[in-house]
Amino acid sequence: MIDHELHALEGIKETAIRMALHCGKLQLESFRSNNIGIDTKSNVYDVVTKVDKACEDYLLAEISRLYPTHSVIGEETGQHLHADSEWAWVVDPLDGTNSYSQGLPVFCVSIGVTFKGECVVGVVYAPYLDELYTAIKGEGAWYGTADNAKANRLHVSTKHSLQECVVASGFPYDKATHPINNIREASIIIPQVRGFRRMGSAAYDLCCTAMGTIDAYWEYNLNLWDVCAGQLIVSEAGGLVVPLCENRKISIIAGPENLVQLLKEVLAS
Repeated sequence: MIDHELHALEGIKETAIRMALHCGKLQLESFRSNNIGIDTKSNVYDVVTKVDKACEDYLLAEISRLYPTHSVIGEETGQHLHADSEWAWVVDPLDGTNSYSQGLPVFCVSIGVTFKGECVVGVVYAPYLDELYTAIKGEGAWYGTADNAKANRLHVSTKHSLQECVVASGFPYDKATHPINNIREASIIIPQVRGFRRMGSAAYDLCCTAMGTIDAYWEYNLNLWDVCAGQLIVSEAGGLVVPLCENRKISIIAGPENLVQLLKEVLAS
């Protein structure tokens, strides 16, 4: 990468980190309180809080102020597009809202920045855990904290068999009505692995996959804001992210190449 291009991406990454930390502060201020304002979206399982909306309002305002020609794609407010822009910020202001609304600690803010449709910067911050995951395309992926963003370089799992693995997945909001709901697949996988985790945040699952604390991950029916930053972080940690199917929005398998192939074979059986 040319030095001036890397410098520009470093600046965008630092801005995204600052925004993510601010969102984390907003989330912790209301966490485990009676002041989160729970509502539903597509169905009773699909929860949103006023904290989701406050975080996205903040992100939209900051991006518009600092990068007025860039597009923004957000979970709560949709697309704010500049037709002539090659840049887009893809934001999930609070990934893991169900957990957040229950007082469970696994939730995060996810910010991915794309250039010509390709993610080039990824930042995910889990505020309760104070875990910060970052990546720039071609420059590796890093794990740290609010005070030390690049404490450790990330690398995916080095395991070789599913029997050794702890894997993660999730279930779509339309699981009660859609036949491709991951119940069959989970039932096939669970007896073949050491452990199965369902943490409720695709962005966090992907970051754990990048770190190797989760060996591999798959899920159906995700959205771009769920995976934009996390997919880059996995790739920059030496992993692979591949499509799982074509008719359930974004459906993926992530992990080291050998485990992705093993999972793909089992899921197809």
